[in-house]
Amino acid sequence: MRALLISVGGGIGDTFLASVVARALKARYTEVDMLAAPAHRTILRGNPDIAMILEDASAAALRTRAYDAAVCTWATFENAMVPVTARVPVRVGQARRLYSLLFNKRVTVRSELGDHTTHWTQVLLDYARALGCDTSDAQPRIVLAADDRAEAQQLLDRARITGQFAILHPTRGINHPERWPVQVFARLINALVERYEMPLLVSGSRDDRPLVERMFAEARTEPRAFTQRNAAAFNIAGTTSLRGFTALAERAQFVVAMDSGPMHLAASMGTPTAGIFALRSDEPERWAPLGAHATVVRGTYACPPAHRKETCPNFACVSAIEFSTITAAIDRVLAGPTSSP
Repeated sequence: MRALLISVGGGIGDTFLASVVARALKARYTEVDMLAAPAHRTILRGNPDIAMILEDASAAALRTRAYDAAVCTWATFENAMVPVTARVPVRVGQARRLYSLLFNKRVTVRSELGDHTTHWTQVLLDYARALGCDTSDAQPRIVLAADDRAEAQQLLDRARITGQFAILHPTRGINHPERWPVQVFARLINALVERYEMPLLVSGSRDDRPLVERMFAEARTEPRAFTQRNAAAFNIAGTTSLRGFTALAERAQFVVAMDSGPMHLAASMGTPTAGIFALRSDEPERWAPLGAHATVVRGTYACPPAHRKETCPNFACVSAIEFSTITAAIDRVLAGPTSSP
């Protein structure tokens, strides 16, 4: 028997967390293929729970695979139509939508019933449970290869880093980077280098690089030294692939990251990871990084109820986070294993 898992949409973290559904489906189906956005497919490569990462989503190509069931975890009308045109007999998807009639097994997302604390992996597994499939292992994983670790080593060689280092991922895919408070991250860069006395790699996407450059410009004007003893900060935004970043995170002493896909990737490697959830609407219980050494930094700023990352005018909540709260979270994960949600 063969199943199709559809997760086209959202961010990297959405696709990464959805990969646990493939593991659950393996309880019943001998092969599970996954359809994801082109930019997200790389993080699925090598996953033992996924038989094939699909690149051709045409109805004709999917029909040749003769799927017995399809699960759509990121529902849109376009995604809901995929198993219909592929003539998949059993179709699982979200209830309470206009296109829900295209599914013959419908799942009500728990938040629509008032549940805002169950982790998103468990919400996603409800789709597999609709087919009688489940797993006790809800830890998402990325399987690295030798070339991923070689990419990480090359970056470390260029920076002349031979010992311990840490990573700061200070962005989260915002629509208006001019609103992002670069000053607070400039101070955080200096504070982390000064406190932990090791090189700090500051990461981000290619689009994030101008934003990170502004952080570094601000950091150099801070009264505290930009370097501390033999430690220094390095801007690596836009210089790594997702898998290369994960290979770096695998070797890092710790990772501090805004709520983002890279946060989930780092935590999944077992690296001590502190995820910053500044907005009250971020729901850290639901989106917390999963890993043996992962924790969250919770925001305390009283955000107006309507504020979301897409519409926030100034991200005052990010500026309000105390450095002591972040370093306390780092110290917690460095001290030993934590309890995942």
